[in-house]
Amino acid sequence: MAAPPEGTPCWADAVFTDVEGAKSFYGDVLGWTFAEAPGGFGGCAEARADGRAAAAVVPPAPGQEGAAQWCLYFAAADAAATAARIREHGGELLMGPTRIGGLGTMCTARDPGGVVFGLWQAGAHEGFGATAGPGAYRWAEVLTREPEKSDAFFPAVFAYRSERLGDGTDFRVYGLGERGVLGRLRMTDAFPPGTPPYVNVYFTVADCDEAVTRATDRGGVLRFGPTDTPSGRFAALSDPQGANFSVSDVAGAAGEPPPAADGE
Repeated sequence: MAAPPEGTPCWADAVFTDVEGAKSFYGDVLGWTFAEAPGGFGGCAEARADGRAAAAVVPPAPGQEGAAQWCLYFAAADAAATAARIREHGGELLMGPTRIGGLGTMCTARDPGGVVFGLWQAGAHEGFGATAGPGAYRWAEVLTREPEKSDAFFPAVFAYRSERLGDGTDFRVYGLGERGVLGRLRMTDAFPPGTPPYVNVYFTVADCDEAVTRATDRGGVLRFGPTDTPSGRFAALSDPQGANFSVSDVAGAAGEPPPAADGE
């Protein structure tokens, strides 16, 4: 498979203190099955949708226990070069670039407004294997109270074009060529006070309302929705360990991003 263009979302993972609890929750809500991740690094479990790699759940490294949160990784042809651009444009490197055996090279970083994200230079592990259908990654949005910082940073690092969409909501889409690959939403007072900036990852589900019911029955919290949009029905949730994510049903046209929510 050809490597995706630089800046394309290519993988997602989350660190959980209770990995077995996370596997049980997301298995029920998203229909994921789990297997030991390739290479068996650090107890990482690979989530699979229809037998294909969809994401990973990871235990914390010693001394790094903290709030659970999904991390979105962007494709990098040369992680070291992209990391240099991150520093050049005011970002902070949190880890790496680090080679993960023969799987690839990873790096985690933070933009000038505090948004954490990752880089992945593919080796044997190319990233998302599941690209459509229930359980697959669908879309993501940078949620920040300092959008001007993200708007300057991400297009400089990844050569995105940037287009403002919608009326009354400060929402932009970053794109590669004609394809939108990432949203950016200004966080308003509708978000709970103290909510840090983050990348909100969307996963596809067969039925949004059913997924919300499963999530809340298992201890998840509904933050927004469900609501109908031209791209399908979606809702924003937090899992029982506090990681934020969204679900969007398959009624939306393939490749169309769900619209941003005003708050969660």
